[in-house]
Amino acid sequence: NLLLRFAGGHVLRSHLRMSGRWRVEPRGATRTGRPWLVLRGAEHEAVLWNGPVLELDKPLRAGADILDADPDYDAMVARLRAQPRDREVGDALLDQRLVAGIGNIWRAESLWSARVSPWRVLGDVPDGELRAVLEDAHRLMTASVEGARPLYRVYRRTGRPCSRCGTPIRAHAQGDGARIAYWCPGCQRGGKEPRA
Repeated sequence: NLLLRFAGGHVLRSHLRMSGRWRVEPRGATRTGRPWLVLRGAEHEAVLWNGPVLELDKPLRAGADILDADPDYDAMVARLRAQPRDREVGDALLDQRLVAGIGNIWRAESLWSARVSPWRVLGDVPDGELRAVLEDAHRLMTASVEGARPLYRVYRRTGRPCSRCGTPIRAHAQGDGARIAYWCPGCQRGGKEPRA
């Protein structure tokens, strides 16, 4: 979810899923096709293409933004701790009310980087490990926003060997939204993993 806040309290929420994209271009740039939305400023335009979700609403209650220059990790951990102890960490990380900005790719990659299984319940993940996951998400997402080409270790690598331990990567739907969780059962242990 990308949230753009406007004067007067309105919030524009867009979710790109796999097909949408935002581009910032000089004002009046030539384009072909039909964008979903064009936001014009004095010198630039922000153009949304193929965004499957676009909503204008009153202020949304969102968690601290993982892409802030100096994320409030303590607030993020506190919001995660306020959830039921038996909620799986992989499911909780996608809840934008708890931590704003983490999507499916970065959930998988940050959990792998921190060696935390998406299937572990929050009550079994110490604060230090939760913070490590959040710090890894911030680091990976910031690098991607700054133009670094991401190297996926688990995302969409089902059946391929883990680059760290060689165990085949697994994938399974998780949570009410049935988003696909990717993980290495060899080096991301813990939690009640689903059967193959």
